[in-house]
Amino acid sequence: MRRLPVSELLVSALFFAGTQGRAALPDDIEALVAQHQLPLAVAAVKAVQAKQGSSAEVAAAISWLARGSLDEHQFTQADAYASEARTMALRLLGVRNLDANPWLATAVGASIEVHAQVLAARGQRAVALAFLNQEIRSWSRTSLEERIQKNINLLSLEGKPAPPLEGFNLASLKGHPVILFFWAHWCPDCKADAPIIAAIWKHFASQGLTVVGPTRLYGYAAGGEPAAPAAEKQYIELIRQHYYAALNGMPTPISAANFAAYGASTTPTLVLLDRAGVVRLYHPGAMSGDELMAKVQPLLR
Repeated sequence: MRRLPVSELLVSALFFAGTQGRAALPDDIEALVAQHQLPLAVAAVKAVQAKQGSSAEVAAAISWLARGSLDEHQFTQADAYASEARTMALRLLGVRNLDANPWLATAVGASIEVHAQVLAARGQRAVALAFLNQEIRSWSRTSLEERIQKNINLLSLEGKPAPPLEGFNLASLKGHPVILFFWAHWCPDCKADAPIIAAIWKHFASQGLTVVGPTRLYGYAAGGEPAAPAAEKQYIELIRQHYYAALNGMPTPISAANFAAYGASTTPTLVLLDRAGVVRLYHPGAMSGDELMAKVQPLLR
């Protein structure tokens, strides 16, 4: 994600943007939302929308307004933006496959995520789960499947037995607390988290803590160049040796099915299991050392 300085110049640049600026719009709005500049983000989107009308980029940008409003606990407004983004995206999509345009997939995915989180925040967890289960059936075999599963897991996975892993016998670790570290070869946050996880593993290894690092194929390798599975596996091994050397000995099953089961559309995704194999933490995204340490320690008692 590009980090832009927050100023009125950004809004002006977006307002007078041509095709090039329009294509950058969702990234610009994401940057503003990340910096908690929601009013500027709203002004920027509305200015471009008034100038250029509906587009895949505008729909994705509105979906970022939904996420920003959710972060600010403006639930009614978040739901309204989610509905607007979804309606616009589906109208533009027509009969095409969802993944024909990545901005449309972004808009629809975010609209589903925000609506479910609004329902949960209002105490309607069962309704949110029913909605997500309906959506995952509707969008099976698309890029949204993992993302929707992530949201189902956020609402329901903790306290349940961990789903099995393809390519690794997770049941063999019963009696050990486990960190599942879902990572991707292209992911900078994963590389940043690796030494944190390694330090905690080393600190608590004598108490039985272990780490498993599932990853998957993405169809490309260095520089985004398309890669056949065998070549990409070689590239993954090179990345593992270079950036994850501190996690030497960590099993690394490679399977898209594991990412689907755990909804690991966000990398890294961290999942903590207790000694009975029950999920005690499901966390899409990076964690600091202090945050992870605080979650791991209770599993060792």
